[in-house]
Amino acid sequence: MAQGMIREMVAEDVELLLEDFCDIVDQELDMEVVGAASSGQQICALAQEKDCDVILMDVEMETMTAGILAAENILAEKPNIKIIFLTAHETDSIITSAMGTGAVDYVVKGCDDAVLLDHIRRAYTDTTVLEAHIRQTVMREYTRLHQSERSLIFFFNSVARLTPVERELVRLLLEGKKTAEIARIRCVEMVTVKTQIKGLLNKFDCSRTKEIVQMIHRLGLEHLFLP
Repeated sequence: MAQGMIREMVAEDVELLLEDFCDIVDQELDMEVVGAASSGQQICALAQEKDCDVILMDVEMETMTAGILAAENILAEKPNIKIIFLTAHETDSIITSAMGTGAVDYVVKGCDDAVLLDHIRRAYTDTTVLEAHIRQTVMREYTRLHQSERSLIFFFNSVARLTPVERELVRLLLEGKKTAEIARIRCVEMVTVKTQIKGLLNKFDCSRTKEIVQMIHRLGLEHLFLP
């Protein structure tokens, strides 16, 4: 093998496209195809049998997310392989799921051969530059996760400061109970419940009980208040 030769594998379930991608790579003096697969299972098997530097990975093969699952499995065993997703899918959910595997790049099918080859060389030399819309999608997801993490930390800190009475109050609010119902269930005056709710709102930094309920549902933590 020539010095600096980029060893590649291609995973694509459409035979004509698989052949085309392999031809594009093999025509380059600094690249060679060392394996071709038409399913996620096949590319996983090939990656175990042979060494390679870069994998061009289709997302949808035997299943809608076969390439994503294959990437997760391959990178768990061989984290140094550079995976480039080459796909027709541009939805935010697919992009974030694909890049979340540890892949280094995401290229939409139909780009010029020269563009694809540039992405391969950049992946190999660790100088990948994501396309603008891919980068924006990834950053939006990062921001969302960061905000969720901060919300979760704040929420647990707030829960830790709840009294037993306040925890019971939250449980009743999650059940959709109104102030009058809560007062009747707990055999206390309405004014007492309103005072307790005011303290609850202060601890969660909310202005309405609806916001507390929505926060708990959004974080999926209803079980913390089950009897």
